[in-house]
Amino acid sequence: MAESFDAVDIIRVKRDRGTLTPEQIDWTIDAYTRGVIADEQMSALNMAILLNGMNREEISRWTAAMIASGERMDFSALGKPTADKHSTGGVGDKITLPLAPLVAVFGVAVPQLSGRGLGHTGGTLDKLESIPGWRAALSNEEMMDVLRDPGAVICAAGAGLAPADKKLYALRDVTGTVEAIPLIASSIMSKKIAEGTGALVLDVKCGSGAFMKSEEDARELARTMVDLGKDAGVNTVALLTNMNVPLGLTAGNAIEVEESVEVLAGGGPADVVELTVALAEEMLSAAGVRDADVRAALQDGRAMDVWKRMISAQGGDPDAALPVARESHVITADRDGYLSELDAMSVGVAAWRLGAGRARKEDPVQAGAGVRMHAKPGDPVKAGQPLLTLLTDTPEKFARAEEALAGGWAISPEKPEGLTPLILDRIS
Repeated sequence: MAESFDAVDIIRVKRDRGTLTPEQIDWTIDAYTRGVIADEQMSALNMAILLNGMNREEISRWTAAMIASGERMDFSALGKPTADKHSTGGVGDKITLPLAPLVAVFGVAVPQLSGRGLGHTGGTLDKLESIPGWRAALSNEEMMDVLRDPGAVICAAGAGLAPADKKLYALRDVTGTVEAIPLIASSIMSKKIAEGTGALVLDVKCGSGAFMKSEEDARELARTMVDLGKDAGVNTVALLTNMNVPLGLTAGNAIEVEESVEVLAGGGPADVVELTVALAEEMLSAAGVRDADVRAALQDGRAMDVWKRMISAQGGDPDAALPVARESHVITADRDGYLSELDAMSVGVAAWRLGAGRARKEDPVQAGAGVRMHAKPGDPVKAGQPLLTLLTDTPEKFARAEEALAGGWAISPEKPEGLTPLILDRIS
């Protein structure tokens, strides 16, 4: 059959700062998925989009075309509202683990399709796979069963959702076009809209350990994704959150699960609790549930009960001992004072180098590897006290991890003033 457009003409439109028509966009995504547009042509188009941008109509149509490339899930048979959360990724970001069961306590189903880590940002599935027996791959039928009861599921997205995104994502990774806001927004939102959730809360991070280093870029990404959700009929809201400092006191896999369980037991680090509660309230509100006392559900064991049933439903043993790294190495404070800086990117890269993350999709991860933090910015410290404990099964990795942390923390004689708040803004 004759093709309705020519790839080179479409590249030229964006190269020359023009606007693509809906028909051109539909054809582009479909032709790329079918293999009619070659990778080098799509690379050129991606770069033109990175440099020249897209307007709201273009991004909306691009997202819709990506959704149309695959299947759409439908949760209407559940008979209860659905809500999901997506984080743009950070260091120590284990929020999905306590959040999904917490929201399910209030009768809202949480279909949390998650991914694996790449580079310095951890992946939710990698963390959960440190639980003995737990499995990420569920059929659609199994997923629906778990959503009926206990009401929350965290699993891998099936290959059928937005297959165009899978091809595009891999291409962006190797062509320096990952940072294009229209492409990031459409990549995230095509999967989330195809997933069929009724309400969506976005945790858009900014700072050193985030994808978006500047607040201005993070805000633009959040605004673009909220607009895309609204255009597709999904009730969408975004929180802009600080990722200059890691979340919580752990960055890794099993150690982050352990910290999440502490939160579900009514304890855990204050920042993890604050963000979990804020996102839960947003998800419940977007799903039509008002006045839910989410803090009480963490304190009284209801959220923990859902967690245990959710882990068991996916083959995991919620009471099993978690893997522990064979080797540890402690970095201590060199003087008395206050911790004034703890750079998220440095900690993330150190955890990655210790074996908690991967450089390529096919790399294995170590369940026990990572970084434990013993202080956060603003905390008083004494000379010789532990600041960070590095964990790995392969001690030859300590040197490279220490290099990543050099200059990543600082101690000052006075207590630092005006530390950035965790939640910077809400965009709806």
